[in-house]
Amino acid sequence: MPTRRRQMPRRIYPLRILGMGLGGMVAGVVLWERQASLYAWLAMVFPAFVWPHVAFLITRRSADPYRAETRNLLIDSAMAASFVPMMHFNLLPSVLLLTLTMVDKISTGIRLLWARSIPAMVAGGLLGAMLAGFHWAPDTSMRVIVACLPVMVLHTISVSVVSYRLIRKTAQQNQQLDELRRLDALTGLFGRGHWQEEAEAALRRHHTRGEPACMLLLDIDHFKHINDAHGHTVGDEVIRALAHVVRGNVRAGDCAGRYGGDEFAIILPGMQASAAMAIAQRIREQAEAVRLRKLPGLRITSSIGVAAADHRHSNLRAWIDAADSALYAAKNRGRNQVAWHAELELAPAV
Repeated sequence: MPTRRRQMPRRIYPLRILGMGLGGMVAGVVLWERQASLYAWLAMVFPAFVWPHVAFLITRRSADPYRAETRNLLIDSAMAASFVPMMHFNLLPSVLLLTLTMVDKISTGIRLLWARSIPAMVAGGLLGAMLAGFHWAPDTSMRVIVACLPVMVLHTISVSVVSYRLIRKTAQQNQQLDELRRLDALTGLFGRGHWQEEAEAALRRHHTRGEPACMLLLDIDHFKHINDAHGHTVGDEVIRALAHVVRGNVRAGDCAGRYGGDEFAIILPGMQASAAMAIAQRIREQAEAVRLRKLPGLRITSSIGVAAADHRHSNLRAWIDAADSALYAAKNRGRNQVAWHAELELAPAV
């Protein structure tokens, strides 16, 4: 049984004590005004002050507490409705108790519980009429109005608190789901969509405010050979190991993600090219030092291209192309090295 279902009886217990107790106090004021009989008082006291504890014991001893608590909620509705004829249909407390009873059933989130509570309320009203007789006196005195105020205030606050907690919990769950959506399952780095959004934002800041930013594209050397020789399981382990190296070399405000396959992209907002080159060299050196426990003889190297955001980069595609050109330059020079895109522009044409 899900945790939420197991905990529902314990969560409802104090709310039932509060709700039934306040409802009993309102009914008690009306009974006092009507000079009700002892039987009417006893019929009010049991639902208001004894039933909440009996209901909790029933759920504690039940093999299916969730189902037992659902039945108890229907009994709550019947007992609340039984107060109405006992109060001679006093207008304000009758409408208040019936309305709040229905609101409670809706707020549980149990599908169609509010609809199932309607027959229970009708049955409870008929039972109350059998016990107290059918007397029509809808006028509400100021004393009863005052007695109703705590019910309205405390019930509204309690429902609001529960709703607030539910909204906060839902927001946290949505945030966690959004975080999972943005992350690559294999590496724990950001997925392509998210790091591209961060890259576009960094490029916009460069164009509007002149804020520096650098992009690193990293590719594992001879990754296809690793997969072919050792299998995709080893290939995945290599990717995870390189992702761990990358995570250890980026700041909190940087964005490291998986570009695709064995390629990684790192966005370094606010960073000059010299500092970005130093980070790239550090990543390359640490990647070269990685050893897999089951294959300690496997040497892993990487090639990295670095490109600073430039006013000539009219869009993200142009910036990625610049970093990609530097990456392929590093590969063409023999791999296991870092290349800076600006160096390619300064190199003489052959």
